[in-house]
Amino acid sequence: MNYLGVKIDPAFLPAVLSGMEGQVEDVPIPANWHADMAEWAAALRAVDLARETFRVLELGCGWGCWLLNTGVAARNRGLEVELIGAEGDRGHVAFAERGCAENGFRSDQVQIHHGIVGSKAGTALFPRQAEAGISWGLEPVFDATPDQVTEAEVEGRYDVLPVLTLDALSAGNRIDLVHIDIQGGEADFIAGCLSELSRLAAYIVIGTHSRQIEGRIMAMMLEAGWVLEVERPAILNFEVGIPFVTIDGVQGWRNPKLRP
Repeated sequence: MNYLGVKIDPAFLPAVLSGMEGQVEDVPIPANWHADMAEWAAALRAVDLARETFRVLELGCGWGCWLLNTGVAARNRGLEVELIGAEGDRGHVAFAERGCAENGFRSDQVQIHHGIVGSKAGTALFPRQAEAGISWGLEPVFDATPDQVTEAEVEGRYDVLPVLTLDALSAGNRIDLVHIDIQGGEADFIAGCLSELSRLAAYIVIGTHSRQIEGRIMAMMLEAGWVLEVERPAILNFEVGIPFVTIDGVQGWRNPKLRP
């Protein structure tokens, strides 16, 4: 259990959490096994800003970590909660559904979609893994050719999934927090649906996967009038002079049109 009261089954991440059964974690400053204080602060800022209800949409939700963390925090504040997640790995979808149930959320408060998030509807391929909870960095294949789709269906190495848009996931309702962590596709996603985000999302927390992505997002969001409240750049290492990300970056953006 973490400091907010969120119950987490160590089976979700056995390589990290095995042996931690029965423990209650302290406040994650500067970080815990999952995230640093910048990401916690950005996500919980959205909870602080919410009024009466809290609706969260997590894109690439994995085991439902930010659905649960912000949902439990909002419930502790006495807010009515709605949790919406999208995830490409079928095993992680099951984890998210189980985690929501084990943390006391009613079925009518939870929607976990087995699909890929994109700026336009369609289909995409997502790699299957033999055991859920082992790999968390799998990436979808967009714009697959008919031959690739047929091959994926025959060989069973990929799931053929719907590409879900922001409007479809939100059903046109205001979202108090959109958490985006889609393995390097976040800048392209934002570029493709920035108008929808500006219309629907009160707050956005983004996990970034390169400095180039961070710069693109910052330029787009500032031009669209969003306010950057939390920022911690991706942490890099170098191999033969080439940088690679060892820890994802974080950006927390407030929409002044919905949260002045």
